[in-house]
Amino acid sequence: MYRAELADGSAVVAKVDRGGEANLGREAYMLRYLREKSELPVPEVYHSTENLLLMQFVEGGGDFSRAEPHAAELLAALHGITADAYGHERDTLIGSLSQPNGWIPSWPEFFRDKRLLYAARVAREAGRLPASLYRRVEGLAARLDGIIGEPNPPSLIHGDAWSGNVLATGDRISAFLDPAIYHADAEMELAYISLFNSFGPRFFERYAEERGIKPGFFEERRHLYALYPLLIHAYYFGGRYVGAVDDTLRRFEA
Repeated sequence: MYRAELADGSAVVAKVDRGGEANLGREAYMLRYLREKSELPVPEVYHSTENLLLMQFVEGGGDFSRAEPHAAELLAALHGITADAYGHERDTLIGSLSQPNGWIPSWPEFFRDKRLLYAARVAREAGRLPASLYRRVEGLAARLDGIIGEPNPPSLIHGDAWSGNVLATGDRISAFLDPAIYHADAEMELAYISLFNSFGPRFFERYAEERGIKPGFFEERRHLYALYPLLIHAYYFGGRYVGAVDDTLRRFEA
């Protein structure tokens, strides 16, 4: 990724994929979708191909201490954009990995087939996830209905809101970067933020004021939904994330 200065003095960000695996055209689609469908601040895309993405340079840093309430307001508004089913009109990305979607009316079914089992399978095929852990993920996947209960409606989520994908200036969020969009139970977003400590208590307090957070999320469901990003990180990095998958599965095993 490069910052380039144009002849008029303005700056752009250029992402170049020399290996053919980054799917920059799909990333451009997600950024354009968010700009068209929501008020979430994301960089404007100027030009894209599968191997090149030119987009707006956005000023900002990684200190969110004053901007957490604004982040909560922005994501609460994003989650207010709903659909008739869970998923998306096309497959998206999580990092550079394809994220399968389609439309499924049942949230437990979508989370089971398109997220939990998919992520476990790719981590297993990459040689990161032991067969014993994969079988335990399958066992949990068979019991999701009893754990999830009544889900929230299908909400548009950013999908990858860790601190490295957010820019802030003072008490305002200036941009969310590198989305992994789809329509989900909005608790997926909250679980991701909780797992990686993207934002602190002020974020969750403000979000609860805006949209509410159902009982049982912090005690149980955030750990369930964290399995998806943990499995994705196990696919990419192995190591401690495999151990975290093991620890999380133990929470749901009698």
